[in-house]
Amino acid sequence: MSQKKYPEEFKIEAVRQVVEKGHPVAEVAARLGFSQHSLYKWIKLQQMPVGQRQELLTQTEELRRLKAELKRVTEERDILKKAAAYFAKQSG
Repeated sequence: MSQKKYPEEFKIEAVRQVVEKGHPVAEVAARLGFSQHSLYKWIKLQQMPVGQRQELLTQTEELRRLKAELKRVTEERDILKKAAAYFAKQSG
């Protein structure tokens, strides 16, 4: 499942439309083309203290990086397993 990456300014403006201007979440999400869930998540994130928000974003980025690395290493392991089985079959 791939997630579209929105610029931080875009998220801030979407949150502002709900929080400051009082537009309904469903309306803003539909008009700007993303899910209500995303907007609720952005609102919650914007309401956190700056230090806590930055820590959460850092942890999220680290988790994303580690998942990508795990996927790559798992693929490499699977290739090596197949190669080992192939060469064992050839020599035996």
